Amino acid sequence: MNSTLSIEGVSKRYKEKTALHPFTITADVGDCIVLCGGNGAGKSTLIGILTGIIRPNEGSVSIGNVTLEQEKKKYLKKIGYMPDDFHAQKELTVREFLSFYAAVRRVSSSRVVEVLELIGLSGDDASLRVKGLSKGMNQRLILGQAILSDPEVLIMDEPTNGLDPFWVNRFVELVKELKQQGTIILFSTHMMDVAAELGTSIYFMSKGKNVETLTSSETVEANTKRLLQLHRS
Repeated sequence: MNSTLSIEGVSKRYKEKTALHPFTITADVGDCIVLCGGNGAGKSTLIGILTGIIRPNEGSVSIGNVTLEQEKKKYLKKIGYMPDDFHAQKELTVREFLSFYAAVRRVSSSRVVEVLELIGLSGDDASLRVKGLSKGMNQRLILGQAILSDPEVLIMDEPTNGLDPFWVNRFVELVKELKQQGTIILFSTHMMDVAAELGTSIYFMSKGKNVETLTSSETVEANTKRLLQLHRS
């Protein structure tokens, strides 16, 4: 992987309301961009733009030389997306669910087995039906489909929601592994310690604007403390 994620001045307005003011980010191989802020900060709007769900009023998004606006299909093949709210096919088993997406994305069955191990849903758990999964297990399954095709850019909206402490730690380890492999990662979270530990750059957002940018040049403890201060202000 040798691409760069480039977000140039994207914005979104709904009639009289501005959901996202012009926003610019550049992320290189192995970078992890974290979006923080309260509800209505603009995090999900930005993620919606990056995944092609929301069309911006201005600005552009590209991965390498592939632009979302001009080459949408090619762009979308480069990303993996874990939404905040995903309604999976309830009657499928865990294995069937991932196998379906593997077929769509032309991913090998051996990769399905590998991902099942990574998300802790191998063995007997792979035969469970989606409708019977707990919130945390469902989150892990949706994470699995997002990483299935080894995307150049992994985008996640509140990926730690519903995860117990063990799986939050496992999520942190997995993201670190993906960063080392060169994956560009962008995700939103309300967990300040997770943001501080993983973020190459952390954008604290409010009312559609970037209020402050923190970087990994500071310690995890310092960034966690600052994020908590921003949340309380």
